[in-house]
Amino acid sequence: MSKKGVTLYLHVHQPWRVRDYSVFDTAQHHDYFDGNNADDRNNRRVFEKVAEKSYRPMNRLLKKLLNEHDDFKLSLSITGTFVEQAEAFAPDVLEDFKELVRTGRVEIVSETYYHSLAFFYSRPEFERQVAQHREMVERVFGVTPTAFRNTELAYNDELAAWADQAGYKAVLAEGWDPVLGGRTPNAVYRPVGTETIRLLTKNYRLSDDVAFRFGNKAWEQWPLHADSYEQWLNAALEDGDTINLFMDYETFGEHQWEDTGIFDFFGDLVGRWANRGDVVFYTVTQAAETFEPSGEVSMPYTVTWADTERDLTAWLGNGMQQEFMRYLYNLEHDIIRSGDMLLISDWRKLQTSDHVYYMCTKWFKDGDVHAYFSPYDSPYDAFLYLMNTVRDLRYRLMAYHSSSHGGF
Repeated sequence: MSKKGVTLYLHVHQPWRVRDYSVFDTAQHHDYFDGNNADDRNNRRVFEKVAEKSYRPMNRLLKKLLNEHDDFKLSLSITGTFVEQAEAFAPDVLEDFKELVRTGRVEIVSETYYHSLAFFYSRPEFERQVAQHREMVERVFGVTPTAFRNTELAYNDELAAWADQAGYKAVLAEGWDPVLGGRTPNAVYRPVGTETIRLLTKNYRLSDDVAFRFGNKAWEQWPLHADSYEQWLNAALEDGDTINLFMDYETFGEHQWEDTGIFDFFGDLVGRWANRGDVVFYTVTQAAETFEPSGEVSMPYTVTWADTERDLTAWLGNGMQQEFMRYLYNLEHDIIRSGDMLLISDWRKLQTSDHVYYMCTKWFKDGDVHAYFSPYDSPYDAFLYLMNTVRDLRYRLMAYHSSSHGGF
């Protein structure tokens, strides 16, 4: 009988942030992603800050834990936009990730290269970005992904069917209560209508205890120690096989600062779990291959891991977001037809879901989270700058076709 365990999955991502790109820049300057050193749109400055606070110390800790505990394993997803920035701004960080993967106990999960919502707008573009991501993973890390996660865990039955046909062994989703209908998230399931793929659902309560609540001194469980958290894991395993802890890599050191004790907590927890003998760590694919499905799960409507609604409204919930995405994807045919790789790359960087996230006008329960992640003074500023880039893309298209083909 297989041992019960924890499936730890961490998501690594940085977007190419758009600078204060005004209407006066359109048709004049095409450098959307180069902010000045004084603002939060400077991608080098932001990356180097997060690298120092999160990537370097967390990579050091993971290498130490992998060296000390033969049974420690985890899964990562790493976007193409992150890899581009690491290559440009901090090659040592990328080399650290390569070293982690070379241990053979760190799995890379497939996704869209640009962390986009292309699945909901253009299936051909979505598949191009997934293929581009797979090629990047094979080139940079020397492995081929066997599990899939869509951007922001945006999942529905249609995505599961696509991933199954694409040959993936596992796909990830939020373990949202209304969908599971009283069933545990601590299990492996079969997505409805699929043949071989397996579904792992996030235990959002235990994941968010670390990702969002850990450093909150107003939280009734603060300060959280590894022994208490281990007890919660034990209790969760009473009705399941694997506890699926899914969170952002930047949880460690950036969202939860070092002075909260997050690194010590994580190291202590891994040591406790790895030394027990009666429980283990799994990668996503290993968990999918180890356990028989506990049943069939259907998600006819899209579920994500964001906000209280767990839907797409964080990115597509208001008119600004919808308008930007509509104009952006309306350019697809002409952008791809141009064959201009710089133009195509800029268009794809603008598809990164962070851009529309910055336009979100939700406040109340989720407002602080949105405000924390946004580099802009307001959602309206984000919308204006991003719409100006779309205007400039249209100008570049017209200029390209005029010069290359004698007219649009």
